[in-house]
Parts: sequence; structure tokens; C-alpha cells
Amino acid sequence: MPTFASFDGLTLNYTIWEGTAEAPPVVLQHGFAADTNANWMGPGVVKALRTAGLTVISLDARGHGRSAKPHDAASYGEDTMARDVQALFDELGLDEVSLVGYSMGAVIALVVAGRDPRVRRLAIGGVGSGVIDCGGVDTRVVTREAISTALLADDPAQAPAEGAAFRALADGLGADRKALAAVASAIQTQVVDLDAVTVPALVLAGDADPLAAEPHRLAAALSDARLQLVPGDHLTAVMAPEFSRTLAAFVTENRI
Repeated sequence: MPTFASFDGLTLNYTIWEGTAEAPPVVLQHGFAADTNANWMGPGVVKALRTAGLTVISLDARGHGRSAKPHDAASYGEDTMARDVQALFDELGLDEVSLVGYSMGAVIALVVAGRDPRVRRLAIGGVGSGVIDCGGVDTRVVTREAISTALLADDPAQAPAEGAAFRALADGLGADRKALAAVASAIQTQVVDLDAVTVPALVLAGDADPLAAEPHRLAAALSDARLQLVPGDHLTAVMAPEFSRTLAAFVTENRI
């Protein structure tokens, strides 16, 4: 798998599938504790985009997947991870992209879309009114402390209920729990400036996802956005066929 040095020298891993369509490549940023395989390949998202002929690029965020995994919180944060995405654009010489993010990746994608003109279309999943009311991850549903405690607990049965799903995902993927706890500790508030996001956007939300509550409010807060509800909760919505189908249709609307 190819790697590159990000803006601060940290080594990050990415995957690229070359397409044939005359359309901007689609860049994918996964959610917390997941990786390219778990968030995009397993659920069929990459397959749907490739079937549409698109070039697909997926970044393993720092602390995740095959990318470097520092254990200090200072190495993380939404702004830092947004700069990683922009560094990937630079590395690959991308002039325009459709950017897709899920959960943590959606917050990162919103930050990037608000400041990088190379983003021409934006799709975000796994988030809702928390972006408006909390400025990013919905800390009314799960706090960074609960996630960190769950990840660092010696016995997963002792993990706080709020963070139990993330602990289970991390264990299932064999992730570096200390690195993920550092990522969680660096979660910030009020990092997203929705007024700065002016590109066409798609909000994808599971109808039983507490972290994507009131997604209509988020869609309404963006200048040019539409909403698509799909079946599922935070971990399963991305697996719904409607998710991949709607996403593929959205990013292929304005082919060159």
C-alpha cells in the first residue's frame, strides 16, 4: 500500500483504485476506530463507486489502519487530520475532488471543504445536529472521556456504555487502543464553520443513528445540501445499499 509523509512528517497510508470516468476522483475519509477496509470496502462503498467508473482514493487517518499511530494527543485533532487530507491532495497532485467522510471523517471533511477550493462536492455521513450544536462530534451522545476510558479499560466489560461500541470495533479490528484513546482525547469543539462550506453537499444519515440525530437541521444549515436517510444505526447505516447507491449517484451528477 502506498504511503506519504504528511505536513508534519508523519507517515500515512492510502489506497487508490484507478477509474475510467471523466470525473473528479472521490476521496474517502473513514470514521473513528475504523479504517479503509471496515468503513468503505467491507460495506461495498468502494465497489459501488468503482462500478460507476470513478477513481477512488481512501486515506487511513493517523492513528488508524496502516498509518502511523502516535500515542500522544498532541499529534491529533480535527484540524491536524484535515491538514492530512489536504497533504494527500498535494501528494497526488489533485486539482479537484469529491470528498466523502463518515462520522469523525465527516467532521474532518467539513473542515477541509470549508477551506480548500479543490473540494467540488461533499458527502458526509454519520453526523447530524451535533455539528451545529457542538461544532463537530456530538458530545451530547458520547464524550471523549467515555471513549478514552472504554478504550483503555483492562476489561472491556468495564467500559462505559457510551464508549462500548467503539471499544468493540477497536478490538474487532485489532486496532491500537492507546493511539485511538489519544485521538479521542484530542476531539475539539466548535471546529466546523458551516458558513464556509458552499459546495454541493449530501448528508447521509442512518434512521436509527443517535450520532446523526436531526440530520435535516444539518442539511438546512449548509448552503447547498440535500438529505438522504438510510436504514441503520451508526455502525450499520454505511452498509445499507441505499447509502452506496445514493453516494455514487451524487458524485457522478456533474461528470465532465
